[in-house]
Amino acid sequence: MSEVSLTINGRDVSAAPGTTILEAAKQIDVDIPTLCYLEGINEIGACRVCVVECEGSLLAACTTPVTDGMSVVTNSPKVRAARRTNVELILSDHDGDCLSCSRSMNCELQTIARNLGIREIRYEGEMSSHPRDESSPSLVRDPDKCILCQRCSSVCKQVQDVEAIDTVGRGFQMQVGPAFEQTMDEIACVNCGQCILVCPTGAITEKDYREEVWGALSDPDKHVVVQTAPAVRVSIGETLGMEPGSIVTGQMVAGLRLLGFDRVFDTDFAADLTIMEEGSELLARLNEGGTVPLLTSCSPGWIKYVEHFYPEFTDHLSTCKSPQQMFGALAKTFYAEKAGIKPEDIFVVSVMPCTAKKFEAQRPEMGASGYADVDVVLTTREMGLMFSEAGVDLRHLEEEEFDDPLGISTGAAAVFGATGGVMEAALRTVYELVTGEELEELDFHDVRGLQGVKEAEVDLQGTTVKVAVAHGLSKARGVLDAIKEGKADYTFVEVMCCPGGCIGGGGQPLPTDDEIRQKRIDAIYQVDRDMPLRKSHENPAVQALYEEYLGEPLSDKSHELLHTDYLRREAHAGYIG
Repeated sequence: MSEVSLTINGRDVSAAPGTTILEAAKQIDVDIPTLCYLEGINEIGACRVCVVECEGSLLAACTTPVTDGMSVVTNSPKVRAARRTNVELILSDHDGDCLSCSRSMNCELQTIARNLGIREIRYEGEMSSHPRDESSPSLVRDPDKCILCQRCSSVCKQVQDVEAIDTVGRGFQMQVGPAFEQTMDEIACVNCGQCILVCPTGAITEKDYREEVWGALSDPDKHVVVQTAPAVRVSIGETLGMEPGSIVTGQMVAGLRLLGFDRVFDTDFAADLTIMEEGSELLARLNEGGTVPLLTSCSPGWIKYVEHFYPEFTDHLSTCKSPQQMFGALAKTFYAEKAGIKPEDIFVVSVMPCTAKKFEAQRPEMGASGYADVDVVLTTREMGLMFSEAGVDLRHLEEEEFDDPLGISTGAAAVFGATGGVMEAALRTVYELVTGEELEELDFHDVRGLQGVKEAEVDLQGTTVKVAVAHGLSKARGVLDAIKEGKADYTFVEVMCCPGGCIGGGGQPLPTDDEIRQKRIDAIYQVDRDMPLRKSHENPAVQALYEEYLGEPLSDKSHELLHTDYLRREAHAGYIG
């Protein structure tokens, strides 16, 4: 079908049939403000901020398709007045305490109000009021900041396939939250935080644990160590105004030392250790007739999703703890012994791109040393705020190295931060362990990229291992359903809860979109290429750990410290058994 011809602000535009006015305007770089709109996910025209004028009528640009001969004006007096009125009405029932809001100066509602020249609210009257929900260890829901755009619930349903929250109530009492007035800890929320990434205001935020960390840093009786996830080194610069994908590993280490951490370690060390354990587990299952496909266990949101919605697959999950928890267990046992420090005096802080890690750290199973493996989890955003509070600007710091022994890592560990990275790291090691041959090409491009599900096959001395990689839980559902229905014969499956993997985690800097995700992914692979060692089994610190302490992968000691089991939950917070 031929293209549609129209005019926008007097300029001729050609667009494909079905194109919306909003999309057509973007073709000629005309910006139309939106609040509720998320391309392909939430296109409902609810906020009416995107209205444009067409032959005297006001139309929502995000939902109205173009027609032949249409004449659109995006900035007429009528349009500007309507947008101002719509935003003022939103603000009239909005908690406007911006100074104490975590989204201040990074709030879409605030930006649009400023751009429209709104300096006062003309509409006064009763305001709706709902209690804050701080029941979750990961997320805080503040309905009084909510503008009912429904972006969060759309992402929860369409991208994550969880449907933990939706619109509830009617009229003035409508809000977005769990059904039946439940709290966030009573529902099947997986704590992924993707709702935070799309919320235009401060209605959903991570639970902030900065004060606990400041308290530990000021306690002379505490030995405070910090670990940083692979994805953080390519994203934390964004919190301080740097370009997405800026690699600031050495500056980040220097900054953490300036904050007062006694040791600055690297979660990448534990990622290498994870590959040794998980790779050995895969080989053991293949050789001994164990449950396959083996499903990776590094993503805590994914784990909770399986426990709630596919409990029959819990036996397929790798028993390996995530790198975060492996590190914590070793910090309070192996490191405590080497440093001559009591485990109870060691305070472990994790800096993660993930809000679900906050939940994971509080799971009762995560205490192999007799104490919590990890004491506090901070998101990338929280860590950025701590740097700002302390006046630490990474851009002006000289690079420094992680501390030994838990700071040595390989490029294989770095790629954990991107979707497909765990699979790629595992294949580098498993291939060489099985064949005894050195891989000529370390980059497994078939498992890389932002497409939803990737597949690949690897020949291990005559045994074909078929692998799959999925990111985003709706894509994971498709993989699990295919396995259940006998339509897929995978041997090994990697799932990351968040789109793009950890680089797109719910704790990452705002905004996060596919363009920014790709820049972070590119940086992760650059970190890998720049590493002198790129295979987990070649990490000398991991080799020494086995020689001195663990014995070998899957030993009794490693099972005690580095492995766990899972729950069979109902589709709410309870248990099946």
